[in-house]
Amino acid sequence: MDPNKRVKLGKTNVMIPQLGLGTNPLGGMFAPISPEEAQATVESCWDLGIRFYDTAPVYGYGNAERAVGAILSKKPRSEFILSTKVGRLLLADGPKDHEDTMVLWDGKQLYKGTDSVKPYFDFSYDGVMRSIEASQKRTGIDRFDFMHIHDPDWFPEEALEGAYKALDQLRSEGSIGAIGCGMNQWEVLADFAKRADFDTFLLAGRYTLLDQSALEILLPICIENHIVIVAGGVYNSGILCNPDPSLALKTDRSSNAIGSWKDNVTYNYVPADQTIVEKTIKLKEICDRYNVPLMAAAIQFPMYHPAISTVVMGPRSVEQARQNVEMFSIDIPQDLWNEMKYEKLLPKEAPTSTDIE
Repeated sequence: MDPNKRVKLGKTNVMIPQLGLGTNPLGGMFAPISPEEAQATVESCWDLGIRFYDTAPVYGYGNAERAVGAILSKKPRSEFILSTKVGRLLLADGPKDHEDTMVLWDGKQLYKGTDSVKPYFDFSYDGVMRSIEASQKRTGIDRFDFMHIHDPDWFPEEALEGAYKALDQLRSEGSIGAIGCGMNQWEVLADFAKRADFDTFLLAGRYTLLDQSALEILLPICIENHIVIVAGGVYNSGILCNPDPSLALKTDRSSNAIGSWKDNVTYNYVPADQTIVEKTIKLKEICDRYNVPLMAAAIQFPMYHPAISTVVMGPRSVEQARQNVEMFSIDIPQDLWNEMKYEKLLPKEAPTSTDIE
C-alpha cells in the first residue's frame, strides 16, 4: 500500500493520506519520553513522507501536542493535515465528578513525565472553545484541518449538545474542514452516526486482526452516511507488533506490572490474557508461512474495508516510525488472508485485498 496516497475525507474537501502519525505514545504512555526523542520521531515521519498528524490534549497532558507543534510549526502549512481533539481540559484542579479516570493504568497514571495538571471532561460549547485555544498555544499552529470529540463514553448527550454544536459552527464558518469523534468503542459512534452530521470517526482497536467488533454494525452505517473511518490502535496497544508473542506464555501472569510482561505483550492497554495470546500466536504462524511480518498484516488489514481511509501508526522512536512505514508498504499475498479466514481467525465477511481490486 502507498502510505502517501491521499483520499477524500467523506463529503469534505479534506484530502487525507492513507497513513498518518498517531501521537499517543509520544505523550509518554507507559514510559516517559524526552521532548527531544518525541520531536525526532515527528521529524522522522516528515522525512518519511508522512503528512497526516493526529494528536490530542490528553496525550501526555499536552506533551504530544507540543512535540508535534515544535516540528510542524516550521513546515509549510499547506503541505500537511493536522487533527486534534476536544472534550478534556487540562487543569490544576477541577470538579471531581468530571475528573478523567480513564488515564489511569493499573491504578497508576498512564502517562509518564507530564506537567502537574489533570484532564477533566468538558464537552460544553465554552469548554470546546477553551480547548481549541489551548491546543493552538501548545502547538503554535492556528488552524486544524479537523477535530474529534474525544472519548464521550459517559457524556454522549453533552457531547452532541455542546461539543458537536461548537464544532459544527466552526465547520460552517470554514475554520475547520471536518468534524469527527474518536473512541475506543463502536457503539456510541454508531449512535452518533444516526444523530448528527459527522464526517469522520477515529476508531481505535475495534477493527483489527484481533477484534472485528465494528464490522457488522458500525462500518456499514458509516458507508451509508458517508462517514470515513480513521483506524487507530491497529496493534491493540502492543501485542500485534510483538516479535514473539509466545513469550507471554512463559512470563509471570500473577502480576499486572508492565515490567513483568516482555516486549509489550499488552492488549487494550492491559496485559493480554491467554486467549488473546494464543490467537496472536496462530496469526503469526500463518504470517510466518508467507514470510510476512505480523506487523504488516496488522497495519494493512483495516485498509481493505471500504469504510476505512487511513491508518494512524503510533511509534515512540525514529526506528519504530521507519518500521511502521515499511510494514504498511509490504506486499501481502491473498492466500495469507484466505488461510486466516479458513482457520476462522478472521470472519469471512471481512474484506481483504482481492475484495477491493
